[in-house]
Amino acid sequence: MRGMFAESMAIGDAIAWGTSLLDESDAIPTARSRSDAILLLRHVLGIPHAEMYAYRERPMTALQTEAFNAHLQQRLRGVPIQYITGEQEFFGLPFRVTPDVLIPRPETEHLVEAAIARLKGLPDARIVDVGTGSGAIAVALAHSLLTAEIVALDISPAALAVASENAKQNGVVARIRFVESDLLGAVADERFDAIVSNPPYVAFSERSTLPVEVREYEPARALFAGPTGLEMYRRLIPDARALLVPGGWLLMEIGHGQQDAVAHMLQGWDAVEFVPDLQGIPRVAIARKG
Repeated sequence: MRGMFAESMAIGDAIAWGTSLLDESDAIPTARSRSDAILLLRHVLGIPHAEMYAYRERPMTALQTEAFNAHLQQRLRGVPIQYITGEQEFFGLPFRVTPDVLIPRPETEHLVEAAIARLKGLPDARIVDVGTGSGAIAVALAHSLLTAEIVALDISPAALAVASENAKQNGVVARIRFVESDLLGAVADERFDAIVSNPPYVAFSERSTLPVEVREYEPARALFAGPTGLEMYRRLIPDARALLVPGGWLLMEIGHGQQDAVAHMLQGWDAVEFVPDLQGIPRVAIARKG
């Protein structure tokens, strides 16, 4: 029967069986079946990657096989690996993730790198991360900019709880203030040297084009901006201009095909530029307040 296997299955056999099972799913790319099976099994067994091969003949316990099978069934439905394991690495740091937050992605590391490059020479920089989610951006910046003061904003209390936990896990919670806020509303009377954000930027009409694991399981509020995908930028850019000190930086992640529209919104700003990701897609919009 699909989803069942012998309790005495060895590690090597479990990898092969899990790969074969995931190959049948339409919810995940076939090319990832083996790597996904290995990740799920490693999570169950709690062993390093190298030991998966060194101990291929080691039998699994009944509890381990049951847990592995349960994880596989979740993955077959399209549940992201990161929500099953509760883990994701970002900027070389470990993060806990839940369905309350977007899964941190490598593309967002370009935003962090751009912010560090512009703020590393500024002592006691004041930074606000708008829509912090898991806290990936705020925590990564706090970890790299050791004297920075950071405010992490999110409209979701559940997301803020996850972000705070990640700040504690990575030893930077003392330098991040977590505040429930719709964009910059809760800090409208404060001023900052930099405002960073990975806001929702997917149009409602693009929902069907997203992978099942994204559209069905990641939080819609953190994904979809509205009919055009540009709605959050239209609100965030003028509000950011009011809160930045002269010479302050605005750095935002943008979606595919949004460069021209965002550039138009940034008319009147200084030093406007767009940083591409590894695929050459403009991914980070940068502007400086004159």
